[in-house]
Amino acid sequence: MPPMDEFTTFPHRHEFLVGIDSDGCAFDTMELKHKECFIPAIIRHFELQPVATYARQAAEFVNLYSRWRGINRFPALLKTMELLAARPEVAERQAHVPRLDALRAWLEHEPKPSEPALVAALDGAHGPAAAELRRVLAWSRAVNTSIAETVRAVPPFPFVRAAVARAALRADIIVVSATPGEALRREWSEHGLAEFVALIAGQELGRKADHLRLAAGGRYAAGHVLMIGDAPGDMDAARAVGALFFPVNPGREVASWRRLHDEALDCFFAGNYAGDYEARLSAEFATLLPERPPWETAPA
Repeated sequence: MPPMDEFTTFPHRHEFLVGIDSDGCAFDTMELKHKECFIPAIIRHFELQPVATYARQAAEFVNLYSRWRGINRFPALLKTMELLAARPEVAERQAHVPRLDALRAWLEHEPKPSEPALVAALDGAHGPAAAELRRVLAWSRAVNTSIAETVRAVPPFPFVRAAVARAALRADIIVVSATPGEALRREWSEHGLAEFVALIAGQELGRKADHLRLAAGGRYAAGHVLMIGDAPGDMDAARAVGALFFPVNPGREVASWRRLHDEALDCFFAGNYAGDYEARLSAEFATLLPERPPWETAPA
């Protein structure tokens, strides 16, 4: 089956649709993956050892503690390099930070950034641009290998299973993620959550807004689609398609899933979620992920 056909063939059994992000939202894997897999590979593949401390700070801010939390790995890599290059401490050490112009150009024209799309782009690339894209591809593949070796037996947050099982009684459930599909299928199956899910959509199937729009396909009434996520990009994806948004607050994940199970799902199914209730949750969420890094805002 062509991958995109999965959106039109998955069974629509209920009048509600719930999309759930995976890393850092349903599973407590976000910090482990980035601190043990992504960031060491960035430092190694892009020869950032002379400024490793600052590279780690930039990557952690982008991927874990900022409004960019949860974005696709390729734009996240580019943003990390931009923040790193702007730090005075890096300039003082005369360290070379790759500009990644070829990656930037590719991202400007690639709506579904993924490893297969990057491999396809390499077919028409030459010279320094091809060398840079091969370097990015090698980094991404090294990350995948490290994740497969490192991220094992990490359970979902408490209350995830109970909340997902409860939601599945009245809603079609899909996984909506920027993580590669193979890793998603492995994690959701390993912990017995795949049985509740009608579709698992990873980075190969496009952006999160694409996942929600294609899965909904005009089959659900207004106010009957809910996106559960832990990052501003999840909220943006929901709003782009007219869906509601439930935030899993970074650092407060267990309390968030308990609230979803005990309170928010009832509001959603009763038609009382939109309006003041959603606005209150979204306002609380917005205060947790800043745009400016702490080294720019801290007193001198």
